[in-house]
Amino acid sequence: MGGLAFKQDMFEKVSRKSHKTVEIKRPTIRYWEGVWHRLRQNKLAMTGLIILIIMGIMSIVGTRISGYRYYEQDLTKINQAPNSDYRFGTDELGRDLFSRVWLGTRYSLIIGICAALIDFLIGVLYGGIAGMSSRGVDVAMMRVAEIIYSIPHMLVVILISVVFSTSGTGTSVFILILAMTITGWVPMANLVRGQVLQLKESEYSLAAESLGASKGWILKKHIIPNALGPILINVTITIPKAIFSEATLSFMGLGLQPPSPSLGTLTNDGLAGMAVGRYYQIVIPSIFISLLMFSFNVLGDGLRDALDPKLRR
Repeated sequence: MGGLAFKQDMFEKVSRKSHKTVEIKRPTIRYWEGVWHRLRQNKLAMTGLIILIIMGIMSIVGTRISGYRYYEQDLTKINQAPNSDYRFGTDELGRDLFSRVWLGTRYSLIIGICAALIDFLIGVLYGGIAGMSSRGVDVAMMRVAEIIYSIPHMLVVILISVVFSTSGTGTSVFILILAMTITGWVPMANLVRGQVLQLKESEYSLAAESLGASKGWILKKHIIPNALGPILINVTITIPKAIFSEATLSFMGLGLQPPSPSLGTLTNDGLAGMAVGRYYQIVIPSIFISLLMFSFNVLGDGLRDALDPKLRR
């Protein structure tokens, strides 16, 4: 043995009970648990999430705790500044702005979230089919999408709103959502298609295909779950865009029709009060729009960082 001398005291007898073949240094962290952990460490993103939760809850209960209905008029209390009876003051018809602002927040959230979900469903379906299809079908589908997307998005939204406004039907929440999703799904479809083209050449997709799995099964079980990160980030960006589009239309008088309020219509109504010093009528709904935009944007940025696999430890 090359002169090496082994002695008995150099060895220790280990029993089977004390022997540890595998020692777990830390508990296994699942993917979404890791995403939530990294998201919680982003204080700005969590601030946006908390603001959205509070505003979502208040948009439901705020109209009930005010003590006044959003359409009730009291001409003896018109244009009152915020006070103990009217927390946000009243408008030119004596209506309580507290209940109207929270109801407008509810409508803005409904329009933004529903428009984003419809864009998500159509975009994932269209982009997934295009990416998994043959070259000819893929090219044809994407040319159709490009033609649709070449039409200015805001122009389409304005035209549809004008048509329904002038026809006497009026612009409802459904009409606004429809107008925003006619062309709004195309960026999502382009994103999903790009992810599908990249992931369908991965090892697990090719292995599933070699085992006889159908393209639809591979898309549902492998490709879409692995592309969910960029898709969710795009959804969080689409929501504030839809909210801002609705506010712009309502500010132009093409949004929800009275007496239903939205943050855009409240801002438009408050514009006239600036000339006589009633700044609260336009400042309060403007702050709410800004908070929604800020919260969704910082949450989207935080979600993008949390979903980045390079940041995993």
